[in-house]
Amino acid sequence: MNHDNYDDNYIRGILNSVKSIAMVGASPVNVRPSYFAFKYLAQRGYDMIPVNPGHVGNSLLDKPFVASLSDIGRPIDMIDIFRNSSHIMPVVDEALTLSPPPKVIWMQLGARDDAAAEKAEAAGLKVVMNRCPKIEYGRLSSEISWMGVNSRTLSSKRAPIPTQGMRLSLNRMSVGGGATAASDRAAKNKSEPT
Repeated sequence: MNHDNYDDNYIRGILNSVKSIAMVGASPVNVRPSYFAFKYLAQRGYDMIPVNPGHVGNSLLDKPFVASLSDIGRPIDMIDIFRNSSHIMPVVDEALTLSPPPKVIWMQLGARDDAAAEKAEAAGLKVVMNRCPKIEYGRLSSEISWMGVNSRTLSSKRAPIPTQGMRLSLNRMSVGGGATAASDRAAKNKSEPT
């Protein structure tokens, strides 16, 4: 597999098929990228499990931290690694000891270990490196355009404002939606006659 460029259908297939995600390196500090990614994915209906031995005894969004993947005690569909590249191989090695093994190993932005990816793929797992599932979810569901991010796609048509239970292009329901006070005002003003 070419890990420099992923087909959208490959990423979409992963995000549509996984239900439980163990985030290794999750942080309860609300300004850390792992916190934002954890919260975002939890709001999209994923069963999130925070893995960080330094925070055992604490919770992240009412989900208790576990020290390691083996402490989870139930099947995991995807492992999202929020650690730098030098810590990836031990996580992959532990993941491969799980029964059943996860379906996907996902390495966050800036994280890449080709040997770990090769090892995971040889065991039948899908691998994504140097990508963020939060960003990919937002991009593939069009949520990213609601936040004013340049998607590099020209269009005069705006994406619909998300609503509770709205069906997204990733075959998942929006739990929290993308509503903000500004978007609520814009939607209200748009519906009022001028």
